[in-house]
Amino acid sequence: MRVIHNNSNEPPGRSAPRVETRRRAGIYLLPNLFTTGALFAGFYGIVAAINTRFEAAAIAIVVAMVLDGMDGRIARMTNTQSDFGAQYDSLSDMVSFGLAPALVIYEWALFDLGKLGWLAAFVYTAAAALRLARFNTQVGIADKRYFQGLPSPAAAAIVASLVWVGAHFELRGSFVLALAGACATVLAALLMVSNVRYYSFKDFDLRGRVPFVAVLAVVMVFVLVSIEPATILLVLFGGYALSGIADTWWQRRRRRAERREAKAAGSGDG
Repeated sequence: MRVIHNNSNEPPGRSAPRVETRRRAGIYLLPNLFTTGALFAGFYGIVAAINTRFEAAAIAIVVAMVLDGMDGRIARMTNTQSDFGAQYDSLSDMVSFGLAPALVIYEWALFDLGKLGWLAAFVYTAAAALRLARFNTQVGIADKRYFQGLPSPAAAAIVASLVWVGAHFELRGSFVLALAGACATVLAALLMVSNVRYYSFKDFDLRGRVPFVAVLAVVMVFVLVSIEPATILLVLFGGYALSGIADTWWQRRRRRAERREAKAAGSGDG
């Protein structure tokens, strides 16, 4: 803080000194540590895939997804949100969930498809960039309870868990497998840029009380994941991707039924 005194010839007491305040420059450490961890995990996944360590690469992307889910909640819980953190998180997501999954699945299977393979990987990367750009422009406007399009961490989890399952069961070198991987990659890309809505879980209160059955359900999820993590994660995130499609279809069907009922009621009144 600096105090700037009045240098005019007016008598003392006629004017008060002006106080100029400066905001301290810096960033919040705690949430950005988690964002940095997610960025490191995504980058490590790329390096591991280049070295043909595909299982480690897939696990690294899943770790990045977990850390990415924690940084935002920690920032909200500790009241340390900032514009810098939001931009840093978006750039980290582009590396961890846009570039890393595309390169990992390309090195694992899409390489066998030649040009078609790297084009499928590029489509995924471009879709992730478009998805993040659309999300950034809709902050404060869109309904926070839902995402428009499949979130990039969930899309990355689908691709990574697919690679993880293939690496775990030593499935590689098949043209059919490569083609299936390309289809899954492009499908995940299309869902990211679609208008399908997905539940965001942002209104889930971690500090509130929950029934005992909910705690038991969480324990069972951990048990199932620990038994066969690759397969269970693929099923979970594949189910999440399908849930958005089913919910959007149901909402559209209900709106059409309501419009038909309103039209019928209007015709009856006439």
